[in-house]
Formats: sequence, structure tokens, C-alpha cells
Amino acid sequence: MRQRLCSKVGCSREAVSTLTYDYTDQMAAIGPLGPEGDPHAHDLCAIHTERLSVPRGWMVVRHETLQA
Repeated sequence: MRQRLCSKVGCSREAVSTLTYDYTDQMAAIGPLGPEGDPHAHDLCAIHTERLSVPRGWMVVRHETLQA
């Protein structure tokens, strides 16, 4: 399986999460790395996942994985 990299310009770290936007509802959703690359989503490394910021008035939904 080929390693997927962070979508942020200039970042070469391995992606660990996938970010999608819903512009109509002014919402950003971030969760575990999707099974495949999606041209409408952004893969982010751990650092950029933690630093995520959205426009004022937007909501961020974070989907965390369950850990046993």
C-alpha cells in the first residue's frame, strides 16, 4: 500500500486523517484517514490535524476512532 502524504503545501509528512467540508452547513469534518484518496477531501498529518482552524462561525466535527 502506498503511503499517502499530507495535503498541505510543503508538508511531506504521512497523512493520518481526512478532512472534508460542507460549505452549505458551514462545517468541517475530520476523522480517521479514509480508505482511499478522495479528490474532494484533504488528507492531513497529525500536526496539521491538531492545528486545524476554520472560518469564524463554522463548526468542526471530529470523528475519533474507538480504542480498545
